[in-house]
Amino acid sequence: MIVFTLRPPTFRVSTSSLKRGILTVPFLLTFIALFGGGVSGVVTNEKGEPMAYTTIFVKEIGSGTVANGRGAYELLLPSGKYQVTFQYLGYETVVREVEVGDTFITLNITLKEQAKELETVIISSDAEDPAYAIMRKAIGKARYHQQQIDRYSARVYIKGTGQLKDYPWIAKKAIEKEGIKKGEAFVTESVSDIKYTRPNKFEEKVISIRSDGKDNNTSPNQYIFGSFYEPEIAETISPLSPKAFSYYRFEYLGTFKDREYEVSRVKVIPRSKGDNVIDGVVNIVEDWWAIHSMDINTQKMGIKVNIKGMYAPIEDKAWLPVSHRFTAGGKIFGFEFEYNYLATVSNYKIEMNPEVYVETRKMDVVDEKTEKDKAQAIADQKAATKAATKNAQSSKPQSAKQAKKAAEAADLQERLSSGKEITRKELNTILKDYEKQEQKQQKEPEVISDNTFTIDSGAYKKDTTYWNTVRPVPLTQIEVKGYQKMDSLATVERKKEEGDTTKASKHAGFQPWDILIGDSYHIGKHSNFKIHFPVPSFNTVDGWNFVYKVSYGTILQDTNRTRITVTPAFRYAFSRETASGYLNFALRNKKHRLDVQGGRYIKQYNADEPILPLVNAFTTLLMEKNLMKLYDRDYIDVGYQYQINPYYSINTDWSFAERRELTNNTNYKWVDRGSIEGYTPNAPVNDELTDTSFPNHRAFIGSVALTARPWLKYTIRNGHKHEVPNSSPMFKVEYRRAFSDVFNSSVQYDQLELGARHRLSIGVRGNLDFYLRAGMFFNTDAMYFMDYKHFLGNETPFVTSDPVGSFRLLDYYRFSTADKYFSGNLHYQFRKFLVTNIPLVRLAGIRENIFVNYLATPTSKNYTEVGYTIDGILRIFRLEGAVSFQDGKYLDYGFRIGITSNFMGNFSDN
Repeated sequence: MIVFTLRPPTFRVSTSSLKRGILTVPFLLTFIALFGGGVSGVVTNEKGEPMAYTTIFVKEIGSGTVANGRGAYELLLPSGKYQVTFQYLGYETVVREVEVGDTFITLNITLKEQAKELETVIISSDAEDPAYAIMRKAIGKARYHQQQIDRYSARVYIKGTGQLKDYPWIAKKAIEKEGIKKGEAFVTESVSDIKYTRPNKFEEKVISIRSDGKDNNTSPNQYIFGSFYEPEIAETISPLSPKAFSYYRFEYLGTFKDREYEVSRVKVIPRSKGDNVIDGVVNIVEDWWAIHSMDINTQKMGIKVNIKGMYAPIEDKAWLPVSHRFTAGGKIFGFEFEYNYLATVSNYKIEMNPEVYVETRKMDVVDEKTEKDKAQAIADQKAATKAATKNAQSSKPQSAKQAKKAAEAADLQERLSSGKEITRKELNTILKDYEKQEQKQQKEPEVISDNTFTIDSGAYKKDTTYWNTVRPVPLTQIEVKGYQKMDSLATVERKKEEGDTTKASKHAGFQPWDILIGDSYHIGKHSNFKIHFPVPSFNTVDGWNFVYKVSYGTILQDTNRTRITVTPAFRYAFSRETASGYLNFALRNKKHRLDVQGGRYIKQYNADEPILPLVNAFTTLLMEKNLMKLYDRDYIDVGYQYQINPYYSINTDWSFAERRELTNNTNYKWVDRGSIEGYTPNAPVNDELTDTSFPNHRAFIGSVALTARPWLKYTIRNGHKHEVPNSSPMFKVEYRRAFSDVFNSSVQYDQLELGARHRLSIGVRGNLDFYLRAGMFFNTDAMYFMDYKHFLGNETPFVTSDPVGSFRLLDYYRFSTADKYFSGNLHYQFRKFLVTNIPLVRLAGIRENIFVNYLATPTSKNYTEVGYTIDGILRIFRLEGAVSFQDGKYLDYGFRIGITSNFMGNFSDN
């Protein structure tokens, strides 16, 4: 499979999603010693207008370049004879033979518009467009294109140019302070060597980098480090995916001749516009059924993307990309930006897979739908093979099945290699079986890609002379100015580092105001110290209170890169006139996680803490609803997690605490609603336990849990494994016990809980999330209300818990139980439903969801919620509406505003 590679301006480059292939650039490092001359000139159209970014490719050396914005190009070549190919989308390809000596040859090229040869096609109302037959063959051969190359190496040159075109007036001062101006270009360039070994190993070494600026999440890496022969690329459905017909309509635009190749133009039209689909034109080489070129558009999080790519037949064996243009732009929160990336190819060295590769001229792929006679002949041949196999194996019935499969596979392989006709389905069968057998032989079949990325020690040290030499595309005037600006900014930054300026950097050292607003500081190479922003809050137990935390972290230089963090926290409650706090010690590495925390601190009765302190302060002061119910404890908690292997982990938690009941200490409020009789007591209300108060007591509780993700997949980057999200469901079993005979504990019970969670993609229609939990208590000799099973309810206007796994209208404690229970949460996100049937709504990032939440406890009476969500409002918020029922009878309704947990997590009391 062939992959395009481009670098973002910041060059924080990742190849974790690189998929079998490459886009590379001219190899010019040894130009003085090896190259004495070359070819240069200007490419124009018939009107004399420059053809910017024309692709120029030299067949004999597998290298190429791209003309600049003025149509000018220059190719350094050693002495010899060459065929130089000039390609531009929508124009006829031009091939010129040249003989290069020790000087440059001027070769100006004029390109003519492509003459389309429309087939004479009569389409009746029940007939299909010819594009579908073309795409079925291309899709049928996509898996073959992924497997045909055994290994390759190449070099890639990439240039990116970014501009901030506009920004909101409120950010003007900060923007100008950074020395950034509207329309000013920031340029980035890189040269990299790339190697690939089938099935999934990639190596990339960056030879040189020159960069500056920010990419604003416009980096093309996810798209370009993928292949359009894969079903998905950067979560976008490829038009060559097996499920492409569910996502796209296709329209035949005609056929043109490119040298000796027939190329069909196919328009790709998404059935529903929005994120993660493309529209545009894909050109397919007939007989090869490979990509010739493309001009496509897509969109991601409001950022519009255009991709133009040109391919060439390398060694007349495989069509590989030889140039790529990538444009990304958009406007987010008033910031308008545009980024342009350009990549060119050089030094292809490919080795085909002998077990799969067949000369294209010998492979005739048959479309069963439009070539029924050929397909029937192939089916008759298969039937004859089956009959012969059956007769041959009649004396050995115990092995007939295995012999039959072996004979069929041998026949398919023989027909593939000998040039006999083969249907799309048979070709897919051969390659699927091949991949399965190969996967069985792999040491780690769960690893889908293994990437190594390194940067040469001298990559950042190349001077202007070097770049003027290796750069195949001359810089434009605006890019030259961008580099001049970048160099001046770099000088200022260097002077700052050397102390040649009075302006201190953000983290130069401690400042007195850091005590009030917080900051973080590096201490040596592997340690840091942080003052957390003091978060004030309010509740009816403490009144106004604030939490002040600092933390120190360091990374031990052991083989596991163990990180240790120590965090002391201080808390003062003004109405209770009480100080409290804790000390936390945390240790993290690849296999182990240890947390030890002890002190005196308040805690919600539900240990999952469904109410954030900031939200509770809002509802208490403005709505006179003191929803958070608290108790106090002196405690020591110990938690430990051990990863047995990539699929299974075990964790255990132990807690010893002296627990005390708390009461309200203030009636302070901002809004007095008059008719409401003040705040409710600091005592949860429960249907199962009429009195939730408790005496001071001690509790010693321990738990052990096993978590399994048996089908988890991984990617590897520089030796480190990274999980592929949603590649396996998660199963969990947990046992918890309270000991009444240890440390004078007065609590006694046992609890067992099972859980399962997963996210499923339901094709073109959407995504389904589910979270199921069931459990029971036994030996409940002595329990207090905080020991009950509680559920993530919500009585505030905001949803701050996980949308999957929480309720929208459920009382926080009414249905808590010390008996059997079951909770289920289903959440379905549509691609198109009601308002998302409008293309502009989908393009704005809006998504619609429906959810069903169910709770069964002895007192819940089959509590059920059904809700609807509009998600992605301003790309941040979601609006929800829900209705609740008990035993099928209407109970309540409500509306909620969703706030991302990452934002609200900054205001946690802990």
